[in-house]
Amino acid sequence: MRCRLLAGLLGGALLLGGVVGCGIPENTEVRVDGPGPAAEGGSTSGSRREPPSRSASGTDAEQFVKNFLSAAAGEPDRSYQRVRQFITPTDRDRLQVKQGSEVALAVVRLTEDPVIVDAPDRTEVTLNVQQVGQLRTDGTLAPPETSTTTYTFELRSQPGQEGRTDGGLYVANPPTALLLSVEALGTYYQSRTIYFWNNDRTRLVPDQRYLPLAVPEERLVSEVVRWLTAGPSAWLNTGVSRLPDGTRLINNATRTDGRWEVDLEMPEGKAQLEQFGTQLAWSLPDLDGPLEIKIRNQSQEFIPDLERRRQDRPVHQLTETPQRFCVYEGAVHPLAYAGEPSGPVPLDAKANRNVVSAGLSRANDQILAALVVTDADRQRLSVGTGIDSVTVFARSAKSYAAMGRPVWLRSTYRGQQPAGLVVADGSLHRFDAQAQLTPVPLGVPGAVTAVAASLDGHRIAVIAGGALYVAALSPDGAGVAPGPARRLHTRLTSLSAVDWYGENTLLLGGAVGRPAVYEVSVDGALESPLEDKIGAQVTHLAAYPANLGRLGAAMYEANGVAYRSGPFERIQPEQVQEVPSSTGARAGNPTAPFFLY
Repeated sequence: MRCRLLAGLLGGALLLGGVVGCGIPENTEVRVDGPGPAAEGGSTSGSRREPPSRSASGTDAEQFVKNFLSAAAGEPDRSYQRVRQFITPTDRDRLQVKQGSEVALAVVRLTEDPVIVDAPDRTEVTLNVQQVGQLRTDGTLAPPETSTTTYTFELRSQPGQEGRTDGGLYVANPPTALLLSVEALGTYYQSRTIYFWNNDRTRLVPDQRYLPLAVPEERLVSEVVRWLTAGPSAWLNTGVSRLPDGTRLINNATRTDGRWEVDLEMPEGKAQLEQFGTQLAWSLPDLDGPLEIKIRNQSQEFIPDLERRRQDRPVHQLTETPQRFCVYEGAVHPLAYAGEPSGPVPLDAKANRNVVSAGLSRANDQILAALVVTDADRQRLSVGTGIDSVTVFARSAKSYAAMGRPVWLRSTYRGQQPAGLVVADGSLHRFDAQAQLTPVPLGVPGAVTAVAASLDGHRIAVIAGGALYVAALSPDGAGVAPGPARRLHTRLTSLSAVDWYGENTLLLGGAVGRPAVYEVSVDGALESPLEDKIGAQVTHLAAYPANLGRLGAAMYEANGVAYRSGPFERIQPEQVQEVPSSTGARAGNPTAPFFLY
């Protein structure tokens, strides 16, 4: 009996989008999520693609299995029929999804190469998988509905056509679910970002969707409008606002003489329509030119130019190029690299002592600073704000055995007191400008070991109990409350650090056989290695998130040594600035690197 390992399904890194850039500003390798550069009005990036047919692989069993795991891709209303064509006629009714019902595809990641074993009258296939999620017709990737880790089925020729090369193969005793590999998801779908207003309607929050590349270009606007009117992904529900009840697309969006027209059933309201126009402009970043919004065929909102609307109402207002900092010999110091901005540490020297890690952020004309400092054998949080520099700090009343890197929430910058999150003794806490720490319940098992906040400030990623979760944030009196946490399933194990690398992209420290840093989509489906030759566990990770044309960057610490991306190289003591000359030779290592932006 001969065993053949199916190669290629697991090989090759998936890019989490379409742009590969370099450095801040010259040499940082980065993959940016989102739809990529703007295309001509009315078009989308990428070609229209359908998955291969059953007979495309001939009698090549390895290629047939790969094609079978792609068969469900494409227009949702035809997924069931496409998969049925791969199955022997007598076994087609084993599929649990019936024609006419909502189609949900079981997205799986192969944990090892599929094993294909030849027998005299059939070929046996075993797939060992990780369940990633359920791809729904609205383009969302919902949590998986099963924990199945192994699928087995058979490959057979059609009766009477054994040995023929033109008859092809069929699946016998098939899985009951419509399976879709993560590779097929990356090949036959375009990852798109749509936007919803936060609860106080002051900031747009990204939401990731998947659009089949088989969808005709002229239907793009209609699909996006339907996504928006149907509401956000389930895990974002508590952190964003829905459109008014009853809002729906009356007919498909049309384009006449370069102008798009969208006709809605929607409660009227000028301010609400204006906000919907902005929401739609950002959810269609590859379209420019005019767009008219009608309510029951009556013109209500006219946008002369979608690109101008995006420029006038930016999603993120980042005017500063990020600066790099690190902790060196117990104090925060700037890092200097050619072509990058570098300036003095915006902290009072008396407070900049005994520092373990730090989180600094810009809020309009203010600097927000949160320092984890040692106090005897314990740790406390030291917090302060100031113009240009922070001179007055408050310390947490309670000390802790261990604290993680503090992060600021950008959602609290507008008209509210700034706040942030920090992990202390295995629990997540909110802190304010007075260094008051308040526990934040997550409702997930295990100790919390890391937290990161998105650029919009309404989403967080946490590592708890060795697993990765995301959750939406919503106001809760004077604080913030996370919505139900959603677990993400990734190939990485021994998770140790996380940060946001884009609107819908995370950087994750863990291991794939050996320690590594991976880019992971916000739903856990698409991932690719950023650095997979690390000699020790990543204990600290910081990223400058790629956003709307800006390039991203990353720094991490492992085994007490700090590195920066572009490609990853060690941060040398000579790059640490503002070190008194009286200290002599620089024998220590820079640690806990971070960005200020």
